[in-house]
Amino acid sequence: MNRKQKSMVVRIAITTAMLVAVHAFHVAVWLRIALYLTAYLVIGYDILYKAGRGILNRRVFDENFLMAVATVGAIVLAVSEGSHDYNEAIAVMLFYQIGEWFQRYAVGRSRRNISELMDIRPDYANVERDGALQRVDPDEVEVGTVIVVQPGEKVPIDGVVVDGSSSLDAAALTGESLPREVRAGEEIVSGCINLTGLLRIRTTKAFGESTVSRILDLVENASSRKSRSEDFIARFARVYTPAVCGAALALALLPPLVRLFALGLPPAWEDWIYRALTFLVISCPCALVISIPLSFFAGIGGASRAGILVKGSNFLEALAQTRIVVFDKTGTLTQGVFEVNGIHHNELENEKLIELAALAESSSTHPISRSLQRAYGKEIDRSRVTEVQEIGGNGVIAHVDGMEVAAGNARLMERLGVPYINCHHTGTIIHIAIRGAYAGHIVISDVVKPHAAEAVAALGRAGVNRTVMLTGDSRAVADQVAAELGIGEAVGELLPADKVARVEEIMCAKPERSKLAFVGDGINDAPVLARADVGIAMGAMGADAAIEAADVVLMDDDPLKIAKAIRISRKCLSIVRQNIVFAIGVKLVCLALGAFGIANMWLAIFADVGVMVLAVLNAIRALFVRKL
Repeated sequence: MNRKQKSMVVRIAITTAMLVAVHAFHVAVWLRIALYLTAYLVIGYDILYKAGRGILNRRVFDENFLMAVATVGAIVLAVSEGSHDYNEAIAVMLFYQIGEWFQRYAVGRSRRNISELMDIRPDYANVERDGALQRVDPDEVEVGTVIVVQPGEKVPIDGVVVDGSSSLDAAALTGESLPREVRAGEEIVSGCINLTGLLRIRTTKAFGESTVSRILDLVENASSRKSRSEDFIARFARVYTPAVCGAALALALLPPLVRLFALGLPPAWEDWIYRALTFLVISCPCALVISIPLSFFAGIGGASRAGILVKGSNFLEALAQTRIVVFDKTGTLTQGVFEVNGIHHNELENEKLIELAALAESSSTHPISRSLQRAYGKEIDRSRVTEVQEIGGNGVIAHVDGMEVAAGNARLMERLGVPYINCHHTGTIIHIAIRGAYAGHIVISDVVKPHAAEAVAALGRAGVNRTVMLTGDSRAVADQVAAELGIGEAVGELLPADKVARVEEIMCAKPERSKLAFVGDGINDAPVLARADVGIAMGAMGADAAIEAADVVLMDDDPLKIAKAIRISRKCLSIVRQNIVFAIGVKLVCLALGAFGIANMWLAIFADVGVMVLAVLNAIRALFVRKL
């Protein structure tokens, strides 16, 4: 509990003790009145103050005004009747404050998930100067600076490990509890906690552009984007509160006047004013005004704990209505890392063929060349390679250990007049010729993410009835990946503008109440992410432009989290609907009972505070998403 919550607990305890004392001991009337009024002021002084401020600022109609008028009116009635029984007035304030405490506690619970995320903000960065570590502000660290991260410290800025190895705790970023192992040469993102070894990291981004800064910015701005449900409640409250105040005033004045002048009966002012005050307490829209935003806030907090950042409650609402999911391929469903997947029709041993290909390609920076060098797995001895000739769009010819080695595509083989064998596997085919004779071919292809197929299946179980994959890759590759993952439709050989056009076509043909989500990671995906109803970006290794354009960010690049995000959003929307129906239904019934004099102030307390507490407790359920 924070200081304000502890203070409220003390006030509730003092008020309760005073009420018990009044009823337990026979005290003089003047002391009884003094204890009642003291208890009332202890528990309700802040509400009276806020009501007064609202009147002065011409913002009269809010829950503080309703509580103040109802309780002061009840005290005035007790004085006029000479009963000196102020229990109802104090009880209204007491239970209202208890309800407010539950609301603040619930907000605190959901905010704690986000504050845990906020704890990833680094306070300093270690820079080695003159043989000693010096702490500096992360904002002052330039790109390319080598920083030192000791065990137990947060990684302040994105970079590449240049020395050392360690285990990293990335739970605050990804929701993944298992540590990640890193060593020299690997990329590392800010916000992780270094657990074991000392790391030296060369920064690749400024602090303001690093992962931790982007995440914090997303979280801090999430509450500014309201859902349609929240907008409805805000508009409802602006109309509803003045309306019920007018109705309460009419209830206090019109029936007595009709009795007096039309029916010739006693006006019974006390009875009708009491009914009007009860009506005011019942009408307080606290349950709706508090629980609906709280439900969305809790949903966003629960999602963040699972490594899913939702930029606003409006996107949480849109996620719940998602029926179509469109995927990019590379970096989204695949790892975006090309690997050797096969070696065919070779007379040499696999390792020897890879060695010769890697050496021949050692001077090239092409991704295909790098994948061959990774497959070789040993340090490249460039002294073994001479007379390197790179032919654009074809491949490489080089002398390795005195042998002419040609590595490239079919066009290179045709250029050299070497008969080659086509491959039935899908991917990039590197044909190898040694001394003018065909030596086999190597198949290189992108690697599908481990959870990609499971993610597509999970979407089907979550109610998504159409999945589409759009890629700039060849149609053959697109069809193969789609078939492997169980995706319903695949379109290849698309430019970024083509992806936008294809998404617009799908959006025009979809049912009115269905939403389309696009999942991507590259800078070329930014236009499509912005155009879709819900844009979902891969946050760990995704491009900055894609993350900025997206509405939802998956912090660990795991496509399995897409279905989880949808399930979280639907749970949240279900809670919102439950609270709306429950709060309005109970209010309407109790308002009718209050107007006819059947309900007293104690029922009014339940209708207001009881419903609010129940709605708040229901809203807290949106925090618990681990088992979804």
